[in-house]
Amino acid sequence: MEETSFISSSAQAAVPFLTKWQAPSNIALIKYWGKTEPQIPKNPSLSFTLSSSVTTTEVDFTPNPSGAFQFEFYFEGKLKPDFHPKLNSFFERISPFIPWIRDYALKINSQNSFPHSSGIASSASAMAALSLCLMDRERKLDATVSDETFFQKASFLARLGSGSAARSIQGPVTLWGKNTIQSSASDLYATPFGIDLHPVFTSYQDTILLVDKGSKPVSSSQGHQLMYNHPFAEQRFIQATTHLTDLVSLMKSGDLEGFIRIVETEALSLHAMMMTSNPYFILMQPNTLAIIQKVWDFRTATKMPLCFTLDAGANVHLLYPEANKEAIRIFIASELAVHCEGGQYLFDQVGSGAKKV
Repeated sequence: MEETSFISSSAQAAVPFLTKWQAPSNIALIKYWGKTEPQIPKNPSLSFTLSSSVTTTEVDFTPNPSGAFQFEFYFEGKLKPDFHPKLNSFFERISPFIPWIRDYALKINSQNSFPHSSGIASSASAMAALSLCLMDRERKLDATVSDETFFQKASFLARLGSGSAARSIQGPVTLWGKNTIQSSASDLYATPFGIDLHPVFTSYQDTILLVDKGSKPVSSSQGHQLMYNHPFAEQRFIQATTHLTDLVSLMKSGDLEGFIRIVETEALSLHAMMMTSNPYFILMQPNTLAIIQKVWDFRTATKMPLCFTLDAGANVHLLYPEANKEAIRIFIASELAVHCEGGQYLFDQVGSGAKKV
C-alpha cells in the first residue's frame, strides 16, 4: 500500500466531536534500531502488546471558523506547553493525510497508568491513543472506513509521531516492517501476528524491573541517528530480519527454548550497537547486569522458561509464561527487587490492543 492510499477524501462540514481511547505500550522482542525519514525502519520488528501499561487520551474537537488549526495539550490534568514542539511536528506530518483537521481546534487530555520514567515506552502508547482519537473522528466523517482501514491508518499516523507507536494499536503480537513472513507486512504500519500464534504467548507475563528511573543520557532518536555510519549496521539489519523469520516460526510452535535464545540475543545485540557506535554509549547499569546473571542462574537451576529483554535503557523486562507466574514472582521479590531503584517493579502481561473508553 502506498502513502497516498491514506489521504482522507472526506469533505463534510466540521461538527463538534468528543472521543476517548486507551492504547497500550509495547515491548519489542525483535528490535528496530535505525531508520530513515519519515519514520521508516531499517529492519522489521516484532513486539508484545502490553495490557496494564496504557495511555488514555480524550480529544475534544471544536469547529474552528478561522481555519487555523490549533490545539491545547493537558497531561494528567495540567496544561503542558512543553509538549507542543513534538506535537506540532506530529500534526504537520499527518495533516496531508487528514486535511479535515485544519477545520478544528483540539483540546487533548492524556494520562498514563504507569509512572513517568518507569522503563515503559510512553511515546508509543501516547501517539497510538491520540491517533485512534483522530481516526474515530475520521470514521464519523466517512462511514465507508472499514475496521481494517481504521486500524491500519491509526498505526500509520501513530508511526509518524513515534516509530514504535505503530505497534501499539493491535495485539497481542504485532509486526512492523516489510518481511518475507507476511504478505501484508508494511513499513508504513504494523500488522497483527495472526491466528496461528501459539496460545502460550497470548497470556505471557512481563515484569518491568525499574533499575534506573532517571533520564537517559542518550535519547532513542539520537541512537537511531548513530546507525547511519555504524560499522556493523548492515550486519545488524540482516541479523534482525533473520531473527524475525525464526521467531515467528517459534511463536507458532510454542518453542520456548528457541524463543528465549532469540529474545535475549536481540536485547544484547541492541546494546552492542550502542556500545560500538561513534560516539559510543552504555545504557545498562551494574544492576542491569546483576539481574541478567541472576536470571541465567535461576533458569539453569529451575529449568523454568524465564528470560529478559531490554529497551534502550537500563531497566529490565522479564518475560515468562503465566503458568510459571507464582514461582517467578517469588524469585523476583526475594532476589531481584534489591537491584531495583527503591525496590520498584511493575507487573504486566500481553494484551489484546487498544480500545475505546
